[in-house]
Parts: sequence; structure tokens; C-alpha cells
Amino acid sequence: MKRNSEHKGGSYDFAVIGSGFGGSITAMGLKQLGYSVCVIEKNRHPRFAIGESSTPIADMILRDLADDYDLPFLKQISRYGEWQKNYPDVKCGLKRGFSYFHHQKEKSFETDPFHKNELLVAASLDNENSDTNWFRSDVDYFLIQKAVDLGIDYFEKTEVIQLDRRADHNDWFIKTDTEKLIKNYKAKWIIDATGSADFSGKFFDTSNNVSDFKTNSVAIYSHFKVVSSWSTYLQEKKISTSDYPYNPDDSALHHIIDEGWIWMLRFNDGLLSCGMVLDGSKGEQKIDKKDHRVVWNQILNHYPSLHHILQSGVYANQPGRLIHSGRLQRKLNRTFGEGWIALNHTSCFVDPMHSTGIAFALSGIERLLKLFRSRIDIKNDDNALIKFQDKTFKELEFIDILISMTYRTRWNPELFTAAVMLYFVSTVQYEQRRIQGLDPDLFLSADDQKLTDLVFGLYPAIIKVEENKNVKKAWELVTEITKKIEPFNTVGLMDASKRNMYRHTAVNLHL
Repeated sequence: MKRNSEHKGGSYDFAVIGSGFGGSITAMGLKQLGYSVCVIEKNRHPRFAIGESSTPIADMILRDLADDYDLPFLKQISRYGEWQKNYPDVKCGLKRGFSYFHHQKEKSFETDPFHKNELLVAASLDNENSDTNWFRSDVDYFLIQKAVDLGIDYFEKTEVIQLDRRADHNDWFIKTDTEKLIKNYKAKWIIDATGSADFSGKFFDTSNNVSDFKTNSVAIYSHFKVVSSWSTYLQEKKISTSDYPYNPDDSALHHIIDEGWIWMLRFNDGLLSCGMVLDGSKGEQKIDKKDHRVVWNQILNHYPSLHHILQSGVYANQPGRLIHSGRLQRKLNRTFGEGWIALNHTSCFVDPMHSTGIAFALSGIERLLKLFRSRIDIKNDDNALIKFQDKTFKELEFIDILISMTYRTRWNPELFTAAVMLYFVSTVQYEQRRIQGLDPDLFLSADDQKLTDLVFGLYPAIIKVEENKNVKKAWELVTEITKKIEPFNTVGLMDASKRNMYRHTAVNLHL
């Protein structure tokens, strides 16, 4: 698999721009293929980053990348038990599944014996094989250190200020500024791993077009300490959790509100990642950067239970404040050009609902590494690059509609649950195909025509029911979704006897 590649100082096969987990893993995979690689980072580790919730799909891809590219430490952080055994000092959190709690304005949280306002879906059978919440400051720093250990040249506090690609030359000439010290490098390929549209927009003349998205959201977020747990609150209010499949604080915790939803992800040291994601589809959530703290407080004041557990929280040292994202959705008009390519998490993003971000990023990295497994001389008009882009955008469209459905249905808990199940059906189909060695072509089974036809076909009905807020029609649609997912429903989703508590939906990942 490995190839010898002559490396002279300052000249590389690949220059990876950005040293988040995506940039580091990509660089290491390319290095293990025998290419010369450098990573250029304009900041310095450890630094704050958002996007922390892993999933079974992400775990599976990490394990395969570990085996395919001889990167054993990726396998060792692919599950909670192995992580704690091998790297206990790299901070993470236990994530047993996905939890959703519906809140009403001006009312404390309440539910019933059928858990009408709750949905807990296990993603693992035990803590040992559980997913994780990544404390990105630690994880990103850990991975770039591993990259350096592999012999990858790493330049931090280094900003690219000029890129030139001469017509008679196949190399990029890279001019950088390292704390006012100008340095020059060469590379045959630029990999944009920045996780932003800015770099490609500046140097490759790409544009960010969000007009096709069905999802429209913005976020206000930070890290907090001294925040009471949700399970403690439920116990204080004597809301029974005896039949919960896991502690909801050990999960990707979604609190559904009229304005959108709030995420809560906990780490082992008690730190909490918390963000308020606001639905902007009807132009209702326009937030000026100067008043996003006011918006945060105003919305929390409408939800007594959420206000109760967050009121004691103080900002963690990083970032030490609330951050306002602007619109979350992103889609570059192209993901590649002559001598450059953008990773998934750079070229496009939808929303943090359901924690698709890390897995989608890893899926794209896996595809890119396969692209360069046998050759480096891929040209701009090469069919392989065109297919790479087409697949990415098709996956993006599918993620978008699955997430948009949850926004469109959050007014009705039963219909919301049905919409969420469409996402879980897609993930389970993907996981089962992958574990059977079938190597799914597209993330979340977006290449399964029957499944995608089902999801896209249901969307107009969801919109229509949302417009009228007709409870009877909503229930009829729940019944329809339950019936239509039967051919794909191999793990017992939408089973009324489970009362929204799903203990055994995880595929067998004991490999």
C-alpha cells in the first residue's frame, strides 16, 4: 500500500490547510499511503472547537481507517471503553444514545406514563462499547500530535496569504505568514480542511450557496461548568426514569422548544457543551451579533425547567463567552478544482441535530483517501473528482431533508418521533450494510433508492400538516410513516409497546 515519495524541504505532495480532527486524520492517511504531507494551521493548539458528538457510524469508520492506514490509535478512541483504557487524559464524555425532551413555553417539563414528551434511543448496549462526546480541544490536539509523530511537517500560527499555480507548472506556490515571518512552500495538492467557506472562497473563488437548503438555522453556544444535570432535575420533580434505557445525561441530549432546540453534551470532568439552535425558516430568529446574549436569556426565561438547570452555569475558560454562529448551513458551489479539494466538513454542513457532523466528515475523508490510494495525477476534469463531488452533494441533500423534517414536526411530539425514526432507519440501514462488508457507497444510505424515495415522498405531507397544525392529520401521518418504514425497520422502531424507550436498537458492533 505504501509508496516512496521523495521529500525535499518545503516541497510536498499535499498541503493540508487546517488541523482539526479532519485535517489531521486526512494528513495521516495520505502519509501512510507514502505521500509527503504538511499541515498548515493559522491558530495554535489546544483551542476551542465545537462539534463534539460521535455516533456508531463514526466509530465504524474510525476503526476501518485504523486498519486500512495502520493508525491503531484511531481504533483506541472509537469506543468509550477503549478510550478510557488507552487515553484517559484525552477528555471525552460517555454517549449512550440520543435523547429528546419536548418543552412547552411557560410550563415546567411534564410527561405521562407513555413518555409522550420523551424519546430515548440507545446507540449502544453498554458503556464499554458506547459512543463518545469529543472534547475537541483535547482530541484535535491529540491527533495533530500523532500526525507529527508520523513525520508530518506541522506549521502552526501560520496563515496562508498567497497561493499561485502557474500555467506551466503542476505545483502550488504557497506564501505564508508565521508571526510576521514570511515562508514559502510548494505542494501538488491543497486540501481545504478549514471547516469554513472562507479559505476556498478567498483562494479558489468558490461561493457559498444556501438557497437549496430546506433547513435554516442559527446557533448560540458555549461551554459551561457547574451546571446541574437533567436527570437530577427529573428526580427532584419526581418524574420517573426507572424505565429509561440509560441516563439521559450520558447521551446527545436534545431539548425541543418552540424556537428550535437546545443541545447538551457532557464531558467526564463535568463540563457541558450547550447550544441553542434556532429555526430561521420563517424569518423569526434574526439575531444581531450584539444581542445574542439577550436572545439566549429571553428564550431560556420561557422554559422554567431549562432555566432552572442552566441558571447556575458559568462559562468555561474556553471560549469564556457565548458565541453566535450566523446561519449554520453551508454549501460550496464546487468541492474541487485544479490541484485542490475540500473535505466534507469544509464544503458543506446542515445542522447539529442527530449528530451527523463527525460521521459525515469521516465518511468524506475515507472517500478522499481511496481517491488518492493509487494515483496523485488526478486532473480537474477527471471523472473521479466529479463523482466525489456528486456523492457529497447527494448525501448533503439527504441529511438536509431528514433534519428539516424534525424542525417541521417539533410542534407535535408524536409526529416528531416519527420523523426522527426516518433518520434512525437510515442510520441502521447504513450500519448493517457496513458491518456486513457491503461498503455502502453513500453516507446514511443515501444511495438506497427505495429509502430515499420514501423520505423525499413524505416531505410534502409533513409540510402540509405543519401549515395547518392539524392534530388528526398528524396522527394519520404517523400511522402512514410507521407502515412505510416496515421494510427497513429491522430493530423495532415505532413499537408502541416500547413507549418511546428503545434499549436494543444498536447493531452488533462487537468487532
